[in-house]
Amino acid sequence: MEPRNPDDLAALREASDVLAIDGLLTSDERATRDRVRAFVDAEIRPHIADWYDRAHFPVELARAFGQLGVLGMELEGYGCPGRSAVEYGLAALELEAGDSGLRTFVSVQGSLAMGSIHRWGSEEQKQEWLPRMARGEAIGAFGLTEPTAGSDPSSMKTFARRDGTDWVLTGSKRWIGLATIAQVAVVWAQTDEGVRGFVVPTDTPGFHATVLEPKGSMRASIQTELHFDDVRLGASALLPGARGLRGPFSALNDARYGIVWGALGAARDSYEAALRHALRRTQFGTPIAGFQLTQKKLVDMVVELQKGALLALQIGRAKDAGTLRPEQISLGKLNNVREAIAIAREARTVLGGDGVLLEHSPIRHAANLESVRTYEGTDEVHTLVLGQHLTGIGAFR
Repeated sequence: MEPRNPDDLAALREASDVLAIDGLLTSDERATRDRVRAFVDAEIRPHIADWYDRAHFPVELARAFGQLGVLGMELEGYGCPGRSAVEYGLAALELEAGDSGLRTFVSVQGSLAMGSIHRWGSEEQKQEWLPRMARGEAIGAFGLTEPTAGSDPSSMKTFARRDGTDWVLTGSKRWIGLATIAQVAVVWAQTDEGVRGFVVPTDTPGFHATVLEPKGSMRASIQTELHFDDVRLGASALLPGARGLRGPFSALNDARYGIVWGALGAARDSYEAALRHALRRTQFGTPIAGFQLTQKKLVDMVVELQKGALLALQIGRAKDAGTLRPEQISLGKLNNVREAIAIAREARTVLGGDGVLLEHSPIRHAANLESVRTYEGTDEVHTLVLGQHLTGIGAFR
C-alpha cells in the first residue's frame, strides 16, 4: 500500500471517516457544511495566525457572517436563516476549525443575544434588533457572568431598581464577549421581582465596556468587563417573557449545544495538521507516519473524533426533534471539549518543535480550547449536572 498523499485533503478526510458518518447527513446538511467550510478556507485560514498573533478581531467579518447565513441560524422569522440544529452544528464545527474565537462570535451573537431577544423579547424589540443582527449590521453582547458570579449566576449582584416607569441598572459583568464593538447588550440583573433581562443599547449613558487583555487564549476574539453606573432604561427595555434564571439558562443551553459541535472542528483541524505533517516529515529514512508510536497517536485522535461526531449528531437530532434535555447537552460539552483539548495537545507533539509556531494550528487550538472548556459551564459544573441526573441528589452546595 502506498503512503497517502498529504496534499489530497479530501482523500485524507474520507479515510478518517471510518464509521461513514458523512453518510448519516442529508444533502442539505452537507451543502451547508461545505458552504461554511469554503468560507473558512477562503476568508479565515489565510489570516487567522496573524489575527491571533496581533490579538485582532476582524469586525468586518460580522457582515460576512450575516451574508453566510450563520447569525441566529436556528431562529425563525425577522430575517433569520431558520435552519436546523444539525445544520447549525455543522456550521459551528467548520467555523471552529478556523478558530474558536470566530465561532464564539457567531455563538454570542446568534445563540445568546439574538436567541434571548427572539425567545423572550417583545415584538418591538424583535423588530428593532433581530433583522439587523441577522445581517451582521448590529452586534450584540450577553451580560450574565460577574467578577464574583461565574458558575453560580444566582449570586449575581448587578441590580435593576424601579424608578417610576423606568429601571436604573447598577453593577458589573465580566468575561462578556463583543461588548466594546456591540450596539446592544442583553443584560441580566437582580430585581425586587427576581432575575430579569434587559435590552440595553450600548450608547446608553452610564454603560461602560473595557477589553480584558492581554490574553493567552482566544486572542482573535474580544472579551470585556462591563460597568453600569446608574444606567437609566425605559420600561420598553425589559424582556417581558423572561423571569428568573430560566431566561439566561435557555440561551446558555443553545450556546453549549454549538460548543458540542464546535470543539470537534478545532480537534479535527489539529488532527489533520498532525496527519499531513507526519506524512511529509521524514526521519530515520522514513515518514514519521510510518512509526508505530505516531500511528497510535493518529488512531487515538480519530477514535475520539468519530465518537464525538456521533455524540454531536445524536444530540443535534434530538434538538431538531424537540426532545433534547439539559443533561444531554452537558454530556456532549463535557466530553467533546475535554477530548478536543487532548487531541490538540497530542497533535502538537507530532509536529515537534515546529508545533509551537503559529503557522501550525494545534497549539492555537489547544490554547483556545482552554477557554472553551471554562465558558458556558466548566467541566465541574457539567459533571455535577450529570451527577444530579444519575443520582437524583444535587451536589452544587
